[in-house]
Amino acid sequence: MDEPDRDAAPASLPAPGRTLEELGLAVAPRDHPLAYPGAWPAESGLLVGDRLLPLTQLVHEDRVPVLAVGSNACPGQLRRKLAESGITTPLPLVKTRVTGLGVGVSAHISRMGYVSASPFAAPGTVRELFLTWLDAAQLAAVDASEGVPLPDGNYRRAWLPAPHVRIELADGRTLPGAFAYVNRRGVLHDGTGTPRRHGDQRTLITELLIASPRLRELCGDTPERFCARVRSDPALSARGTLLFAQEKLVTASGLERYGGHAR
Repeated sequence: MDEPDRDAAPASLPAPGRTLEELGLAVAPRDHPLAYPGAWPAESGLLVGDRLLPLTQLVHEDRVPVLAVGSNACPGQLRRKLAESGITTPLPLVKTRVTGLGVGVSAHISRMGYVSASPFAAPGTVRELFLTWLDAAQLAAVDASEGVPLPDGNYRRAWLPAPHVRIELADGRTLPGAFAYVNRRGVLHDGTGTPRRHGDQRTLITELLIASPRLRELCGDTPERFCARVRSDPALSARGTLLFAQEKLVTASGLERYGGHAR
């Protein structure tokens, strides 16, 4: 599931009625894997079809809060996922300040052709993440896109409670917790056992290919070939995922103790 660098220039949220295309938020990594995680908005907004409108209500008690650490914060990706299930209901995206989570590299290769993001425990780490407030149908659709609740799916939806994970809204309020999609296998490490930070997709794939002759043989020697091969042959994602484990590139996320129970 990678998030944009904090130093990168974010997309702006102008007046109501602007489309995702006009805002530069329309590209879905499911269609363009090297664009992963896709563009994130600059501010909270309400996704309505192909438009992102201003949002004033930060808490939605009748919906389920799910933190986005990768492409689920990209309006274009969300629109694509929901459209596949015929869902057009509005979806609030709320910008939050989160303490206690890092964004790592999932220990699997997605069939979409990218290496996605997954959270890991990082006490004291502070970063901005988007919180999606999902209704029942939206939650089912996003769950399905993450392989939840399939026993062989890549992710499980875990409830991350306060104070272990602190989620602060723009008005200063904090939440009792939120869900997040946590990789079942763990995350990739940086060579020292420390979780690797997710970054630019092209750079990430390039570095993984340089470090592993077996991965180059399996998936190609450039990011473009990697994405094309994986998307054309679903078996490669499973073989590449197994290779991560075989080459001892995987470490625990530190979030294994958190279950799927909410507030």
